[in-house]
Amino acid sequence: MIRPTLSSLALALSLAACQTVAPNASGSNLGAEAPPGAAPGTCWGKQDTPAVIETVTEQVQLSPAETDASGKILSPATYATVTRQAILQERVTTWYETPCADVQTPDFIASVQRALAARNLYSGPVTARMDPRTRAAIQRYQLPLGLDSDTLSLDSARRLGLVATPISD
Repeated sequence: MIRPTLSSLALALSLAACQTVAPNASGSNLGAEAPPGAAPGTCWGKQDTPAVIETVTEQVQLSPAETDASGKILSPATYATVTRQAILQERVTTWYETPCADVQTPDFIASVQRALAARNLYSGPVTARMDPRTRAAIQRYQLPLGLDSDTLSLDSARRLGLVATPISD
């Protein structure tokens, strides 16, 4: 019987965030976690920024005060407290392409660790495992680029020099 080691389980779990978009028999990406129109064979990550909702409480006048001809108040105005939710900013889903699981080998992850260490973002040992320390360093690297995620984007992998950049015609 083959028993998975702790490191192989950790690698499998760390790669679980990578969703491979494989076409089905009809050639579509149906059922895969990817943005609409994603190319077959590509992998994607998703960042959801929650909506910003504010609770607004107001006093609303139900009826005005009744006064006589001299201005004396016969009955005061009546008010009700109304509470409602207001959406200040809609929820935003950001899709980003990631290196697929077949690319994220232990050698690749070791290269990620070395590249982040060279930028003073990773200070741990080169373990070739996608551990919490490596994920935190990835997030620190990507945050100034506008991506608050600990899953390595394909763009970040290219910027780190770990994945080839395609040449456009």
